[in-house]
Amino acid sequence: MSILYQLYASQQQAPAVPSQSAKHNARLATASVRSFPSEGATMTSTVRPSKQLRRQLHWDTSILTVLKVAYGNERELGVAIKESGVPRSELYVVTKVWKGVNDIPRAFKESLEKLGLEYVDLYLIHAPFFAASVRQLQSAWSSLEDIHGAGKALSIGVSNFLPHQLAIILQTAKVKPAINQVELHTYLQRPSLVQFQKEHDIALAAYAPLAPITSARPGPIDGTLARLSKKYNVGEAEVLLRWVIDQGFVAVTTSTKESRLKEYLRATTFSLTPEEVKELSDEGQKKHFRGFWKVIFAPDDRS
Repeated sequence: MSILYQLYASQQQAPAVPSQSAKHNARLATASVRSFPSEGATMTSTVRPSKQLRRQLHWDTSILTVLKVAYGNERELGVAIKESGVPRSELYVVTKVWKGVNDIPRAFKESLEKLGLEYVDLYLIHAPFFAASVRQLQSAWSSLEDIHGAGKALSIGVSNFLPHQLAIILQTAKVKPAINQVELHTYLQRPSLVQFQKEHDIALAAYAPLAPITSARPGPIDGTLARLSKKYNVGEAEVLLRWVIDQGFVAVTTSTKESRLKEYLRATTFSLTPEEVKELSDEGQKKHFRGFWKVIFAPDDRS
């Protein structure tokens, strides 16, 4: 399978790389690589263009290359990191626990061994749906806290958690999640979750922000999107990313082409007005679409 590039973009005032450590809580816009199973040589070459792309970009804060690990390719990615020549200090490595969630210490140890690294920058629980009890969910988070405390994961967080699931781990947490990565776009705005995370100072990363133009067309925002795209002389994808960014969220998206990633980075060159953000939000409320976890949620569930 091909390598997918990924963009984490944020306003300078918003934490695009959240962390429990101030050193790693950089305010920046970040180009990243989302890695899927691939031949080692291809993956190695993917790390290098990311570094070249980084050199072309200039912001007031540091630009890091982010490597997100997923889908059983940690060993290949570890080889690619080693062969690429990119300094570890210029990488922000993120991985998740998924299938090994019932023995997180072992799963994390195996991940580090496969990656050939001494630590990762961010470690996430992929989803909460494995838990059959409150205690099991809290125990899983406690395991991440131990990994963080040992300095093996500079930041820890979760993915696909709802407010009540976040509340469960916060009841016993010594370290609260730095981030919750969830599907969020104009057709799935999740206001209750957004409000909960703001109240508890948990950053929100929005994946699938381009769903309105990749998976859910036609839709009520199409006209507004076309008009704003013309106004700012950018693609519709960049407008959707900006809708996420201008609300203080981290935007996460993918592309199979580095050229497309460069286009996405244009989302950092302009801002929507508050009125335009509201217009897209209001129009988006007229349609509901969910691209992931459909077996978990009812068709009309907007949580």
